[in-house]
Amino acid sequence: MKIISKNKRAFHDYEIKDKIEAGVVLTGDEVKSIRQNNVSLADSYATFHNGEINLLNCHIAPYSHAFTKEDKSRRTRKLLLHKKEINKLIGEISKKGMTLIPLMIYFGDKGLIKIEIGVGKHKKAASQKKELKERDIMRSARRETKYKI
Repeated sequence: MKIISKNKRAFHDYEIKDKIEAGVVLTGDEVKSIRQNNVSLADSYATFHNGEINLLNCHIAPYSHAFTKEDKSRRTRKLLLHKKEINKLIGEISKKGMTLIPLMIYFGDKGLIKIEIGVGKHKKAASQKKELKERDIMRSARRETKYKI
């Protein structure tokens, strides 16, 4: 598995409850652009519409050697999931405050582009500060035990 791009802000801003792997419908130019790491998951999210899950606001830069020069870098892209998985996600996002956030985009086992979607709830500012404080305490404790003789 080769990771192409990660959404680092998702882990900072959201408390991830569940993760699921999904395929994505792309054009040939988008695949070539992704292979050159010209993709950003920042500010992207997924929604349910007409019986399918769609990825919105994911930026895939236009391929430099493409025949058509249309800028469709932030178009809506369909995610490929089984019906059971879609129904499970619909049930989870119907709860108050739950959203679908893309966590990372990567090449799967067979060389296909996959997206890991997380079901998460937005963190409050106080819980973000608490998490940072705990991380700093753990880091300093590791540092102290490392240099202790």
